[in-house]
Amino acid sequence: MEEKKFDLNSLIGMLLLGALAFLFIYQNQPSKEELEKRKATELRIQDSIARVKEIVKTPIKEEIVKAPVFDANDSLDVVKINNTKGTFAYAATLPSAKTNETVLKNGILEIKIANKGGQITSLKLNKYKTYDAKDLYLIKDNNALLDLSFQTKDGRSLHTKDMYFEPILTEDGENQILSMRLKVDSNKYLEYRYTLKPKDYMLDFSIHSVGLASVINTSSNINLNWKQKEYRSEKSLKYENQYTELDYLHDENEMDYLSAMSNEDEDEEKNVNWIAFKKQFFTSILLTEAPFKKVKFTSNNLLQDEEVDTVFLKSFAANISLPVQNNEIKADMQLYYGPTDIKLLKTYENKKLAKIVPLGWGIFGWINKFFIVPLFGFLSSFMGSLGWTIVVLTVIVKLLMSPLLYKSFLSSAKMKVIKPEIQEINDRLKGKENAMKRQQETMALQRKAGVNPMAGCIPAVLQMPIFFALFRFFPANFDLRQKSFLWATDLSAYDEIAKLPFHIPFYGSHVSLFPILASITMFFYMRITQGQQASMQQPKQEGMPDMQGMMKVMLYISPVMMLFFFNQYGSGLSIYYFVSQLISIGIMLVIKNYIIDEDKIHAKIQVNKQKAPKKKSAFRQRLDDAMKQAQVQQEKNKNGKK
Repeated sequence: MEEKKFDLNSLIGMLLLGALAFLFIYQNQPSKEELEKRKATELRIQDSIARVKEIVKTPIKEEIVKAPVFDANDSLDVVKINNTKGTFAYAATLPSAKTNETVLKNGILEIKIANKGGQITSLKLNKYKTYDAKDLYLIKDNNALLDLSFQTKDGRSLHTKDMYFEPILTEDGENQILSMRLKVDSNKYLEYRYTLKPKDYMLDFSIHSVGLASVINTSSNINLNWKQKEYRSEKSLKYENQYTELDYLHDENEMDYLSAMSNEDEDEEKNVNWIAFKKQFFTSILLTEAPFKKVKFTSNNLLQDEEVDTVFLKSFAANISLPVQNNEIKADMQLYYGPTDIKLLKTYENKKLAKIVPLGWGIFGWINKFFIVPLFGFLSSFMGSLGWTIVVLTVIVKLLMSPLLYKSFLSSAKMKVIKPEIQEINDRLKGKENAMKRQQETMALQRKAGVNPMAGCIPAVLQMPIFFALFRFFPANFDLRQKSFLWATDLSAYDEIAKLPFHIPFYGSHVSLFPILASITMFFYMRITQGQQASMQQPKQEGMPDMQGMMKVMLYISPVMMLFFFNQYGSGLSIYYFVSQLISIGIMLVIKNYIIDEDKIHAKIQVNKQKAPKKKSAFRQRLDDAMKQAQVQQEKNKNGKK
């Protein structure tokens, strides 16, 4: 084989070619300005494609990003770059496709509505503060969601929360109208429309589609997903959480709710007129002109430990089926964000929003609605202090109930007068075998003397509806919120006078003074009533429980229970019970010492005993016959044993 020799000419030729190639590359490389321009173009392309990916959720060919064929001044029409599936991708190419917000204000509400999702991202109530003097927001920091979900004709599932709307703000007189449009092109769009009126907590809100019959699959479900986590805003965490619940009105007049006390609750209802995410004193309500055909509700309790400070109380959600007309979405609604104030909610009379205020069910609600609420409103209209309004309200209620208290004392006095005669019957008819006869003679004596042993219980029973009605009234009374009285800084919350360095189960980690005063007055009230009852108490019979012993135990247990129970409740409620029992003690002492004369009662009883007995009622006759039959049977059993 011939040996290969080194060729100098070839080497020189290769070096010259390399030098020419280097010179060509050097002369044709882009300038610094051109590099920056190209980099800006590529970044703009990548940003547009990222938006399309976020909305359409379909992969985009990466070659588009790499191809340096776009000039920095060119407009990128996303619909034309190999993405025929992205029907709403046009919206991502508009100047509005960024995280801007539009502000609506009317003096009492300050609302921010974002381009992304077209939904409210911030809502502040300007007239109110939280318990710690901070601005009161119902919506902020992504605690709320208003999202429309639907399917397109090509089978894709879309959510408006991921898309960019174009805001158009106009004014109609004093009304501010914000149209948020999610565009397919300049003539086809999905619109959220918000109309804010001056000095009103209610916004008009509608969802309409224009020209989307060929885009949206209206034969599938079109759902509005409304969610909200409720911020804590009141001092008493346990109290506020107890009255935070999801309410809804269906079939035009029937209100229902998801349990406020359960950790998780779900329900489904048809023909829903409005949905309320209600806290103790503030609420968010979604109303509709035409009832929602079907709504699924969900409630979750986020407060796991009432002694640990928290941001959120509960999480609410409503999944709503929206109506379709002529293959287009059309839903006219309203949004209320404001106080759970019965006076304010009554101004929307045709909406029946006042049902949200928890005044109690049945007779308790009627007492509050037609007596307590109007009376409190009348008194507070000319009294400067709501604390003194509660005191005057209590005085009026107790004076109205005083005839019942008098009847109770009169019955007790009568029973006390005939007690010696009852004792004589018990001594004469001793033993279990005479129990029936002893009871018959005792009842006969009471009947002749005109004494009804139940008369002492009936007044107490009749007072119970007032008791429970007021128990519901005070926590629902918005007027008491952050109003002070004496040492209580907030009549709707507990009146803390001392903070404990430890937690007492069922009591808390603070000391409230009004519950202590209420417990003390309860002790003395029960002591007086038990003394009165003991004086008329029949002698203990064989086989019967020791009622006096049980009453003595209750004398000490009941005030302690009240102390624990009311320590975390609103001070307005504790003031009522404190003043109420104080007045009751005064009325009882006056009746006992200045009104009831036992000698006159005894003389009247003796006169009644001489009168011919009145004809027995049918019930009384049946009762006596039953007792006689029982006595006869008892005698038969006794003889059979012998």
